[in-house]
Amino acid sequence: MNKLELQKTANEIRKGIVTAVHSAKSGHPGGSLSAADLFTYLYFEELNVDPKEPDKADRDRFVLSKGHCAPGLYSTLAYRGFFPVEDLKTLRHVGSYLQGHPDKKHIPGVDMSSGSLGQGISAAVGMALSAKLSGDDYRVYTLLGDGEIQEGQVWEASMFAGARKLDNLVVIVDNNGLQIDGSVADVCSPYPIDKKFEAFNFHVINIDAHDFDQIAAAFNEAKETKGCPTAIIAHSVKGKGVSFMENQASWHGSAPNDEQYAVAMADLEKVGEALCQK
Repeated sequence: MNKLELQKTANEIRKGIVTAVHSAKSGHPGGSLSAADLFTYLYFEELNVDPKEPDKADRDRFVLSKGHCAPGLYSTLAYRGFFPVEDLKTLRHVGSYLQGHPDKKHIPGVDMSSGSLGQGISAAVGMALSAKLSGDDYRVYTLLGDGEIQEGQVWEASMFAGARKLDNLVVIVDNNGLQIDGSVADVCSPYPIDKKFEAFNFHVINIDAHDFDQIAAAFNEAKETKGCPTAIIAHSVKGKGVSFMENQASWHGSAPNDEQYAVAMADLEKVGEALCQK
């Protein structure tokens, strides 16, 4: 995909996120929307994955460490062809395979059942180590929230990854600055995030999480980096694309009502129309 195609796809994925959470009347739209461009690039450009063969042995692995942002992953998997887009409307419904956190057993394309914060990165580190031990060339990617990195387990896993020089591992931090209780800087500041990862022997790249040129350059740089894992600190906007959700901690885990849903979809339709005129 070219840059414009990626932007259009990300906008459709954002519509899917808002539709799923509205239908569920619960869920986590803020962090799903902030990571939508990252999800888009990963699944439409970066990852070696195949919707027709979701469990192929040589596929790249992705772990959504911030598992509550499942609406973002689900919408991306649906638009990538892993399951029908219309199934997004069953999010969190009784009997649906699309529940509040990713489920490896029931959802095609999910590599790790996640949701307990801090644990996803540990699993990703284990996958990367496994590839090294077995001589496989697949790569492992994991997406963390900036509130999540307040968990000590994140740094234990990072210390291990740096010590083992896992250059097939890419840790992405969705740095939107907000968590459920407010600003991450006020709750329990993780800053400076880049310096912390550097201290654990990571190659660190800071990017604008909504600029596809910077996203592409970062992932290419990560591939070229040898002898250490890479951490991409992706500076993003919580609720990106929906006017009343942007930079509002209250939309960390709230669902829009019918009126709010209409406004959100109108916002995203305007973005789509603008992109079509380019």
